[in-house]
This record gives sequence, C-alpha cells and structure tokens, in this order.
Amino acid sequence: MLSQVTKWMAAAVLLISASASAQAAEYEAGKEYKVLAEPVPVLADGKVHVEEAFWYGCPHCFHLEDIITPWKKNLPADVAFEGVPAMFGRAWVSHAQFYYVADVLGVLDQVHGDIFKAIHVERQRLLDRDDQRDFLVAKAGVKAADFDKAYESFTVKSRMKQGDQRIRAFQISGVPALIVQGKYIIDATSAGGQDKMLNVADYLIAKERAALSGK
Repeated sequence: MLSQVTKWMAAAVLLISASASAQAAEYEAGKEYKVLAEPVPVLADGKVHVEEAFWYGCPHCFHLEDIITPWKKNLPADVAFEGVPAMFGRAWVSHAQFYYVADVLGVLDQVHGDIFKAIHVERQRLLDRDDQRDFLVAKAGVKAADFDKAYESFTVKSRMKQGDQRIRAFQISGVPALIVQGKYIIDATSAGGQDKMLNVADYLIAKERAALSGK
C-alpha cells in the first residue's frame, strides 16, 4: 500500500512540474512581452526593478491603477517598483512635474490615487501650477511655500529630464506599460489585457530573480 501511495505522490509531483513548465512556457518574447535590443540600466542593488510608464490623464492608466495598487503592496522585498511619467505632450509634461513635486515633498504615496480620481472622476484638469498647489495643500497639508520651492527646484527638473530619457530609451509609443529590469516591455495588447499584464510581470520578475541569484 505504501509503495502505491508513493507512486501516486511521484505522479502528482510530475504533473505539477509539467503544469508549471507549461505555465512558464506560455509567455514568450515577441508575443506577451518585448525584449529591448539595448537594455536600459537599472540600479545594481540586487533587486528586480519594475517601472510603470504612465500619464495621469490616460484613462487606461487610471483603470490599471485599481489592479496595480494591491499588486504593488504585495511585492516581495527584492522587487523595487517606481512610476515613470511619460511626457508625450504639454499636458503630460505638466502632470509629470506634478508627480515629481509630490514625490519630492514626500506625499506621493498619499495623493497618487487621488490625483487619478480628481482627473477622471471629478473632471479636474490639474494642469495649472495654482491648481496643483491647491490640491496638495488640501489633500496632503503641504505648505504653499514648500510647493513653490519644490516646483522650481533643480531636483524636480533633473528628475523630469531623467524620466523623459528613460521613457525614450524604452521605445514605447503609448501608456500604460510595465518595464521589468530595464529590458522587458509589457503592455495590455501584448499581454492580452490589463488584467494579464501583472501575470506576465510576475513571470519576468521570477525570471530575473533567478538570473540575479545565478540559478
């Protein structure tokens, strides 16, 4: 009897392994994700880096926010996540500056979702400096003088320039998009829908984690 049970257990292990292999094989370069010919450098800190290219004014980015927010909260310690606002037009540039100002002031996590909701639900444009200042004062208790200082700061302008350079290096033409370790590009079209983008991201995170550990 024990021998038969052992055989069943061995068969189950083989079945699970085969299933896992099939799951891994379903994501292929050139199909569910794109591989950049020239990877964009990421910080060499032993972590897997995931970046989200987005625009506050993009309805698709707003919809993705509901999916990606809980996913970000459950990322393991060896995965670093960062947003990179794209700047494909004047409104995009204004919202990118708003993003970096909020980050420099230390209130980005507090207001990021609120900015999306204000634009897409409450129909606020949040393009003007005064409107952005009033928003952070009301939502996060930021002092107006601190906002103005950050808005004109070298740090914000430098980060905007660096962010724009990364977006261009990613060679994307639209948002939202996820970039894993500076080399894999995922969008809703390639992944088969926004809900599947994170499945592909999880697969690539595991792939890069194994590469970093030498396995």
